[in-house]
This record gives sequence, structure tokens and C-alpha cells, in this order.
Amino acid sequence: MTCFAGEQIHWKSWNQAIGKGAGPLVVSILLFSTFALGQEKKTVFMITDAEGIAGICRQEQTEPSLAELRELLTGEVNAAVQGFLNGGADEVIVWDGHDGSQTLSAATIHQQAKLLIGSPGATMTMDRGYKAIAFVGQHSMANVQNGVMAHSFSSLGIQNLLLNGKPIGEIGMVSALAGYFNIPVILLTGDKAAVEEIHALIPQVETVAVKEGLGRYSCVSLSAVMARSQIQEAARRAMAGIGRIAPYKIEGPVTLQIEHTTRNSLSSDTGKLPGVEVVDDRTLRIQGKDILEAWTRWKVYR
Repeated sequence: MTCFAGEQIHWKSWNQAIGKGAGPLVVSILLFSTFALGQEKKTVFMITDAEGIAGICRQEQTEPSLAELRELLTGEVNAAVQGFLNGGADEVIVWDGHDGSQTLSAATIHQQAKLLIGSPGATMTMDRGYKAIAFVGQHSMANVQNGVMAHSFSSLGIQNLLLNGKPIGEIGMVSALAGYFNIPVILLTGDKAAVEEIHALIPQVETVAVKEGLGRYSCVSLSAVMARSQIQEAARRAMAGIGRIAPYKIEGPVTLQIEHTTRNSLSSDTGKLPGVEVVDDRTLRIQGKDILEAWTRWKVYR
């Protein structure tokens, strides 16, 4: 039998216990602890945003200080946390990913969740070895018809984002980064356009469309109660996708091209780092041997 180093110690203890005539209870405890060491902790990392929450359809509704936004987002987050726990998750870490981590509160999130506040860094903490990634409140990428407040990372700063010549947004970029660390994406909740976007990349992912966009600032939304109910059940089902849903991978080398808006001309220092090229006044092209290197180089400019 293949064992971890810690398991080998327990097997030695088990054998010694048997040799000394230990009782059944002692042997059972040693045997249980041996197999427990071989079980990986099932931690789900949840990434949140605001534009994909039920009931949120206009830009002014996304201000972190608004009580309604905080209540709606917290409700969907907590529903997902409960669903993951019901499905067998050991731990859920929630990143308050909207507008500088000012929306969620440790006082109101699910009591068994943990809250990540602030920037998670270039790796988005995925080097911690999460079992799965989930999106809650996600919007679609820029230039998608009927995407509610659709944008790619910055609605004011970025016009277009291309990965190896193809349009990409937060969904695809974060999913590919997770894939670099061999972590699958198992759940996405958001508007219909966001759901369609992730299904094109990861067909087996669990999703909940909490609203359908009729335009950039108009939508038909589920009630908060119905959205939470569907999210909780989808999160529970999503746990079964661990081991079944393959991580989304982008093979290197990688070219990332960022076209900024007219109000965001590049600085004179842009392009001085290795792998970074200035295409024109507003466009940056970044090369990387893989998605992590290209993403990390872009982070320097964001």
C-alpha cells in the first residue's frame, strides 16, 4: 500500500499496538487516523462580484455602501456556502471581489465561511491548493450583447481583452488561471450571458442564471428568495463535479492583448519590462510562456 510519510508512522504505531495486544477501540482509532491523513481537505474558493446578482441591473446599484447590494450579495453568497457544505465541502473561502472588497462583511457572511478581503495577488491564492473554484454574482465579458453591465475587469478602463487572439473576460481568465493550478471551476451564478460564456468553455459546470439581460442596464430578474434557493441547490450538486469536471487549461505560450479606452492612454514607462510590447497609444501586448506569466506581467500595469 502506498502511504504518505505520516501514514507510515501510523501504520508502525498500529502494528506495535496490535503486537502489544491493544484493544479494538485503540486499533480502530489508529486505523481511522491513518486513513484520515490520506483525505485531502475540500476547500472551495468563491469569487464574488456584484453585476451578476439578482435584482442588480443598473450601475448606481453596484455601489458597495448601498444596503440593498450588501443584502442581496450576502444572501447569494451564504446560499452558495450552505450548498457547498451540504455537498461535502470542508471549508469555503469567499473573496469579496467587487470594487476593492468593500461589500461583504465578516459580521453577515455564513458563520462557517472565511472572508478574504483585499487583493489576492497574482496567483489569486490558488497556489494554496483549493479543490474547486466558484463564481457568484458574475457578469459576462465586454462587448457581449444583452450582458448586464458587461465588461472585462474594468468597465471604464478596458475596451477589449484578447487571449491568443480571442476575446476573453474575467470568467475565461480566472478559469484558465485556476486550470494552471489544476483546479476545476464547478459553479457560476450570474446573468444569462455569463452562464452562456462559461458553458462555452466548461460545458459540465453547474450554473444558475439569476436574471436575463434585455440590454446593458435592463433585465428580468428572479426574486432574491428564488435566486438563493436555486444557488444553494446548484452549489450542493456542484460538489459532485470535483473529480469529474476537468480544469480549464490554456497551453502556452500565451499572448494577452489589452486595448484600453480613449481616456486611458499608456504611460511612457509602458513596454520597458520583458515580454511587454506597446502596440499603439492605448494597446498593450504581453507575452508569457504560460497563462500565469502573462497574467503576472499584466498585473504590474493594473
